[in-house]
Amino acid sequence: MAGHSKWANIRFRKGAQDAKRGKLFTKLIREITVATKAAGPDPDNNPRLRAAVDKGLSNNMKRDTIETAIKKGSGTTDSENFDEIRYEGYGPAGIAIIVDCLTDNKNRTVAEVRHAFSKAGGNLGTSGSVDYMFQKLGVISLSSQLDEDRLMDAAIEAGADDVITHDDGSFEVLTPAEDFMMVRDALVESGFSYEHAEVTLRADNLSPVNEKDAEKVLRLLDVLEDLDDVQNVYSNVDYPDEIMNSAE
Repeated sequence: MAGHSKWANIRFRKGAQDAKRGKLFTKLIREITVATKAAGPDPDNNPRLRAAVDKGLSNNMKRDTIETAIKKGSGTTDSENFDEIRYEGYGPAGIAIIVDCLTDNKNRTVAEVRHAFSKAGGNLGTSGSVDYMFQKLGVISLSSQLDEDRLMDAAIEAGADDVITHDDGSFEVLTPAEDFMMVRDALVESGFSYEHAEVTLRADNLSPVNEKDAEKVLRLLDVLEDLDDVQNVYSNVDYPDEIMNSAE
């Protein structure tokens, strides 16, 4: 799990770079709009919207931009209709991959996703073909400069499932997806500052690959993440140390 966390942090830093190009902003605007349509414009009563707004703010998105996206989602301004689609498949070395999309053109999206898989030597699967390998949970990442016992007490009292200590001394608090916001807010109220927090899909078991296959998987995930309609990409790949070290 430590390696998985380390890679998650690397991917998060890559996301910050994407924001500079505007691509991440576009995806966040879609998520805010769809979240608003699904459960209303009040972040306090719409956990999905609150998570999207928080992610936007953490990536330096202007509040005016966020408010405009919320207005679109609430129907006060003209907006596109986006469908939520999940694709599942296998990449190089049989790595399981899940691709979550928001799209206004399903035919375009499936064609682009299928092309990415096939070009990498992988293939799309049927619904449910790899989903069972993952669980949805909240993950709150914290630095190493913390009192472990106090963090453990605060996290468990708030409703967390587990607290993991990694080799570098950093921590992860794992929560049920539905309790993520409550646990995160409780930790903040207890005086803890988190480095990254999100509801995500995490593989129950990681699949190790050699360096050559790891590079192929990396290229495929990068291509998928760069597609305009793709919101999130998840995999069960366990990268070798050589790849992890070079990505730092």
